[in-house]
Amino acid sequence: MSRTKLHKKRYHFTNDLYVALVVLHLFVGVGIFYIPQFSKLYFTVVCFFFIGKVLLSAKRSKPMWVLFGCAYIAAAESLFRMTGGGLFYEFSKYYIILLVLIGMFFTGVSGKSYPYFIYLVLLVPSVLVASTTLGYDLNFRKSIAFVLSGPVCLGASALYCYDKKITQEQLLQILACMTFPVLAMMVYVFLYNPSVKEVLDGTGSNFAASGGYGPNQVSTLFGLGMVALTVRFFLKSPTLFLKIFNLIFLGLVSFRGLVTFSRGGIITAIMMIIGFLVMLYGASKYKRRQQIIGSLFLLGIGVVIIWSITANQTNGLIENRYGNKDATGREKSDLSTGRVDLFTREFQGFLKHPFFGVGANGMKQVRLEEEGKIIASHNEVSRLFSEHGIFGLIILLLLIFTPLAYRNQHKGNLLFYSFLIFWFATINHSAMRIAAPGFIYGLALLHITHEKKRPLSRKQLNKQ
Repeated sequence: MSRTKLHKKRYHFTNDLYVALVVLHLFVGVGIFYIPQFSKLYFTVVCFFFIGKVLLSAKRSKPMWVLFGCAYIAAAESLFRMTGGGLFYEFSKYYIILLVLIGMFFTGVSGKSYPYFIYLVLLVPSVLVASTTLGYDLNFRKSIAFVLSGPVCLGASALYCYDKKITQEQLLQILACMTFPVLAMMVYVFLYNPSVKEVLDGTGSNFAASGGYGPNQVSTLFGLGMVALTVRFFLKSPTLFLKIFNLIFLGLVSFRGLVTFSRGGIITAIMMIIGFLVMLYGASKYKRRQQIIGSLFLLGIGVVIIWSITANQTNGLIENRYGNKDATGREKSDLSTGRVDLFTREFQGFLKHPFFGVGANGMKQVRLEEEGKIIASHNEVSRLFSEHGIFGLIILLLLIFTPLAYRNQHKGNLLFYSFLIFWFATINHSAMRIAAPGFIYGLALLHITHEKKRPLSRKQLNKQ
């Protein structure tokens, strides 16, 4: 069989397997809703499956299985949390750290990734400060683990991913791994709340429409699913069937993301999609650009349909939500729903303690003493300043400029800016409550190579 035929066979098999796994995860969502304890079984099987694959696969395959496992668990985090499937709240971050540490043991890390060693070291002083400032009401071990598990997850992911070579096809497979659990969550949420109209109570974030869980986290992962499906729609849907197939699920995920009434995840997804499309269009030649424009037209029709359905199902409240209005149509005074005030107060903590900060999770202690209640931060940037002091500023500069410097040398990653957008936008509206922003940041540091098709030899041509 010729190389061309072999290539086509693998290509079609990949898409067939993708469709089969999508259908499988739709049933997973149904099973989680209707069968008690199924979520725990699903969680256990997934965790052992990826650990087993990483440990037992050939050395050359280990990096991909590490990335597949991290991507899947990061996207499944809210589903496990809302259904009680996971072992404990922060499990996904620790699992990702474990997988990348195993990966490092077998394949090592790049010597050029030293900025992320520095980053991890710079997190330590905040722990030392916290050991002297956190009061009795805040458990030291749990408080430190809660606020630093996300940053450590980011550091571990960045160390592992830095300059690791994978193909664009493999990157698309990583995105597919994120899609599957999001689709399972989408089915679960539809079954949990089949009628959005029945649970509407204004324009605030809606827990009932989010599977009974935090709308901010749920919309963030639905937004990630929207991006993964959009990328698949443009880069991995060669037939009309696959285009419609991916567009339908993109519409369903977008609808459930919108009706959470949590804007952060959806606006972040839109920014990521725009970033991806700009990069894709700029890197394409004339014929490919015409195809992109055609796909954009089809996507535009889908967007109009989904927005219209959402507006109808929410009695127009979704338009008020994104227009920053309340249920009666009056303009809200605070677009950020209190986040700007929290940011300002945390920055004041930095001004009072500019060198070492107030320590990890220290602003909770400050707010507890000043207001008598514990208020969690929504913003990782302000937390860096207030809790780490001058070290927080150095950390932020490292996290921003290290990938940008890497980008100057390696420009093959079409999703580079989209990944950075996800990280930065998410930590500004949801801090690092979930593992996704830390892991996705790491994906921006991958070295994406483009496989060149080998020319057919004269002998192969004669056989054809």
